[in-house]
Amino acid sequence: MELIIGSKRWSSWSMRPWLVLKHANVGFDERLIPLRRHDTTPAVAALSPSGLIPALKDGDLLIWDSLAICEYLAEKLPQANLWPKDPAARALARSAASEMHSGFASLRGECPMELVDEPHDAQLSEATHDNIRRIVKLCADLLGRPERVGGAFLLGEWSIADAFYTPVATRFVSYGVKLSDFGDRGEVGAYMEALLETPAYLAWLEGAKAEA
Repeated sequence: MELIIGSKRWSSWSMRPWLVLKHANVGFDERLIPLRRHDTTPAVAALSPSGLIPALKDGDLLIWDSLAICEYLAEKLPQANLWPKDPAARALARSAASEMHSGFASLRGECPMELVDEPHDAQLSEATHDNIRRIVKLCADLLGRPERVGGAFLLGEWSIADAFYTPVATRFVSYGVKLSDFGDRGEVGAYMEALLETPAYLAWLEGAKAEA
């Protein structure tokens, strides 16, 4: 398999399936297209039918959406347990990943992922505050669910849902977001810290620093 990704310091969408592949412990080739350059758009268009990345090539098959890639990997690699085994927990994890995949536009727009610049406090709009409150509530609710078994992650053991929330954890650090101001009693902050301590994320971060 070959995963086509964008610059590691900026491409949150690329990070998600990359983390999934690393957690699945399977070999894959990585093709990185530098972002924010004059030749980025034609380079991506030559490899992805949507003109967006990431994209995954597996033989003659090309998949060009981050969540679709992760779902494909979960089916192709059942031994990796990329979704929770319990049906209820799995449904909740899928709901959380899908909400992140399609929502939180204000947070994305005001707080683009930036893994190399120094963290700084930012003046955020009320729409972004609403996004953060929803993320805190969503995570707190799932962290307290009876279906959650073992582990420090959203539904217990690490899953695709956690890949989708890892870039958000980086944004909270980069833009000085204090989760306690948005209703967190500590459990969501601990979860976000756990996301940023996984070996897979730390490997991605080293790649981002090497780019810079």
